[in-house]
Amino acid sequence: MRISTTLSVYIGREFLMATGLVMFALLALTMVVDFVELARRAAGKEHAGLIVLIQMLFLHAPYLMQRVLPFAVLVGVMLALSRLTRSSELAVVRSAGVSVWQFLFPGLLLAAGIGVVTTTVFNPLAAAMLSRYEQMDAKYITETSGELAILTSGLWLRQVDDGGESVVHATRVAQPELALENVIIFMFDQSDRFIRRIDAESAQLEQGYWLLHDALVTAPDNPAQRVDSYRLTTDLTVSRIQESFAEPSTLSFWALPGFIRTLKAAGFSALQHEVHFYNLLAAPFLLCGALLVAAAFSLRLPRRGGTGLLFTGGLLAGFVLYFFSDVVVALGLSGRIPVELAAWSPSAVTILLGLGTLLHFEEG
Repeated sequence: MRISTTLSVYIGREFLMATGLVMFALLALTMVVDFVELARRAAGKEHAGLIVLIQMLFLHAPYLMQRVLPFAVLVGVMLALSRLTRSSELAVVRSAGVSVWQFLFPGLLLAAGIGVVTTTVFNPLAAAMLSRYEQMDAKYITETSGELAILTSGLWLRQVDDGGESVVHATRVAQPELALENVIIFMFDQSDRFIRRIDAESAQLEQGYWLLHDALVTAPDNPAQRVDSYRLTTDLTVSRIQESFAEPSTLSFWALPGFIRTLKAAGFSALQHEVHFYNLLAAPFLLCGALLVAAAFSLRLPRRGGTGLLFTGGLLAGFVLYFFSDVVVALGLSGRIPVELAAWSPSAVTILLGLGTLLHFEEG
């Protein structure tokens, strides 16, 4: 029997309303926890007032929504199916010859659609707001001054010390010792007045300073000087520079491919950004898998008994899949498994678990 359009719209609306309600509850809970954490980190910071914290909280909210979306779909669909079962609406539909696959098809389309919109439309907005959140966090809470940018022209690095600031440019970086090639350094005093420029073939980051080789030092009103080596004081370390990279979550889905290419061209590893990009691609499939898992644990609750047990089992399955996803992503970031496998396997496992359990309950 072909499911009618009216019934499809009704089922989709029930799923959407329940998912939206759960999303609102989960987001409110996570925002409360996030605000408490922000307040703890901002304690004793002179410029991190209540208004700043509230701004940061709402800038962080879209990112939190993306994180809790699979759980919202899982719990929302379980609640919707439980309500339809208790009201006997599901029994009436099944008695009319509608199979479970036909019944779930509108929900699967809706889940896939939400995933596509989240990845292509909502993610760029969330990434832009998260980027602003990170900037405010660095300015008001962590109070870090170093800035790094990876562009097609190479690496640009800004460092600040008591004497002023320096802007470092290099066309390429050699890992892991962080040796810069074709280096240009612009130095400014505390009044932002240019004081000198240094051109060098290479620069090596040592403990507390940059060691520049074959350097040409140019200053206003002074002749250029060629030196074999030049030391530039810095408080930067390899780990601090690597931490200054733009977080994958602060880059939109559309900007990630270009940034990955630029990062590789500059000599840096792009594993973290590649895993995040493929995770975004897999988001619609993950939401479909969450819906199937929810259906498997909630479609036939009253008939078989053990309502609370099966409902709890669905929640536990969601947490196990979340833990599995984190483990696989960690393996991908370490380079022990291919990036594609690390990103796509959580979605594949979720779908297979949902389909297998659903087949067992419905056809077994």
